[in-house]
Amino acid sequence: METAASPRRLCRLDDMPDGEAMALDVTLPEGEESVILLRQGEHVKAWLNICPHAGRRLDWAPGKFLISRGMLVCAAHGASFRTEDGECVGGPCKGESLRAIAVHVAKDEVMLGA
Repeated sequence: METAASPRRLCRLDDMPDGEAMALDVTLPEGEESVILLRQGEHVKAWLNICPHAGRRLDWAPGKFLISRGMLVCAAHGASFRTEDGECVGGPCKGESLRAIAVHVAKDEVMLGA
């Protein structure tokens, strides 16, 4: 039986191109949210798909993200977020961060939760 703390499968690691990001709609404790998943080799990082500047999505088309020089760039106003930690290092919300979502990879499956 799955509990609220149990990890949930989001996708297969092989479904994600290495070095690219994708968006998935995920049910979190606060409700359904768009989540950015970024694959870096065998690791995946995740954040809410909400720019802290204006509360808009970061993707330039549904599920399509601009990644340039190790930065995830918001399509709305150009804020640049480091792919290591989601901190904004350029643009209108400099010093703020994307909200991280705990994910991990287990047996080639991307799982929600630590």
